[in-house]
Amino acid sequence: MRYLLQFLFIVFLCFSENVQSQDYSLGKFNVIGTKLQKCGDNPKTGYFRDGFCHTDPSDQGTHVVCAKVTKEFLEFTKSKGNDLTTARSNYYFPGLIPGDNWCLCALRWKEAFMNDKAPEINLSATHSKALEFIDLIKLKKFKLK
Repeated sequence: MRYLLQFLFIVFLCFSENVQSQDYSLGKFNVIGTKLQKCGDNPKTGYFRDGFCHTDPSDQGTHVVCAKVTKEFLEFTKSKGNDLTTARSNYYFPGLIPGDNWCLCALRWKEAFMNDKAPEINLSATHSKALEFIDLIKLKKFKLK
């Protein structure tokens, strides 16, 4: 039994190291084809809470659009059932205020765009995966000024 547990522990370590080393995020490039830049540290954003809008298969929301959130966007997303203004410590989520940089779900940003509520985005910090959901022309129209 002891050897079986040791074996399973070793397999677990090898598997977890392998999963972490695989690059599921299309090479960590942004939508303009250069190295992905940090979106924000205050509050710490990103699916992995490392400041970057990169992703992997476990990120069901595809949090890849780096946006400077606005009051209008926060109200819009709250009306759709996603309250980003209320802190949730179990998700290491501080709650957002207008002006915060945050990695948004690509489809939520697109939905906000279609409803004239989309916030401006940082193209250098928006992951190339966003291009699977939103065309670059639309993204460029919302480039941070």
